[in-house]
Amino acid sequence: MEKSIVHMDLDTFFVSCERLKNSRLNSIPVIIGGGDRGVVASCSYEARKFGVRSAMPLRMALRLCPEAQIIKGDMEYYSNMSHLVTEIIQEKVPVLEKASVDEFYLDLSGMDKFFGCYQWTTEIAEAVKKNTGLPISFALSTNKTVSKIGTGESKPAGKLELKPQFIQPFLNPLSVRKIPMVGDVTFELLSRLGVRKIETLSKMPVDVLQELIGKNGTELWKKANGIDLNPVIQYSERKSISSETTFAEDTIDVQNIKSILSGMVEQLCYQLRREKWLTSTVSVKIRYANFDTETKQCKIPYTSADHSLLKYALELFSKVYARRMRIRLIGVKFTGLVHGNHQMDLFEDTEELISLYQTMDRLKGRFGINSIGRASGFLNQ
Repeated sequence: MEKSIVHMDLDTFFVSCERLKNSRLNSIPVIIGGGDRGVVASCSYEARKFGVRSAMPLRMALRLCPEAQIIKGDMEYYSNMSHLVTEIIQEKVPVLEKASVDEFYLDLSGMDKFFGCYQWTTEIAEAVKKNTGLPISFALSTNKTVSKIGTGESKPAGKLELKPQFIQPFLNPLSVRKIPMVGDVTFELLSRLGVRKIETLSKMPVDVLQELIGKNGTELWKKANGIDLNPVIQYSERKSISSETTFAEDTIDVQNIKSILSGMVEQLCYQLRREKWLTSTVSVKIRYANFDTETKQCKIPYTSADHSLLKYALELFSKVYARRMRIRLIGVKFTGLVHGNHQMDLFEDTEELISLYQTMDRLKGRFGINSIGRASGFLNQ
């Protein structure tokens, strides 16, 4: 059976959310970011015309577009809107993958005989717009790669259907940058070889690409030829990562417990960033010496940042540890995971803090997860 895969993407999500609250922001350059040393978390299409881009230092963005309206941003509001959109789509489709806070894949394979997949997707997009006020673009095709590229080309507020016979003619004239797995390093390498269009890439021998790029060469060739067998993975709030520590001796040393909790949170945050996850729920569990177990959790804005998640974890520990008895076990869990990057925190972080996270992650990747960390997490190791 031919697959029917849809990619949906909320247009300039943060900016669109702010425009719902303030219509005076419509049709003017808008930048979501914070602080003189902060970076751009998101920007409107009007600002992009001046060369403003996400993750750009805010000072540089203002030099390019001095008339832009700067908004600090509201992580909790954006997270709530993301959850609302997810619920609207989830009610209407058999298989939904939430790829990030503002990006979704739908598998509608087999539904053509009942509804017509393009019409069905159009109605879903209209439902999102009607119930949230947020504009959303989509593309329908036979796999995730083609649909994602199609959405990018249809923006803003666009809709596109790419049937099999039109996939290669659609892809051929596009830049190889449009292929999701092509980053700056791969693009520069291909450019030096004169490979800038997808058509050129699609006609290269696979073995040559393997020699140049390694094991990803075959995958890149497939994507250039409109081939992608990756399935849509059902979204579930139950996805989680967690860590627990059982003490050698039951303890009432709160400072020591908080230090161990800090270390666990930091390691889990590194895992989130390495695997490109964001979490929306934090849980802390304790087990007393008499084996009674208690857990508290809280919903939070999507994030993968140590300083944010550690704050929530310590607050939850203070609430859950109520008996002042000796503790046998401490645990922390992150759930409600979606794929994404650090973008949701960009309007709170400075260039220096983002650089610090990137440097620490590189060192952990090279020398081991315990090679560097916060002092609070090492106090009792």
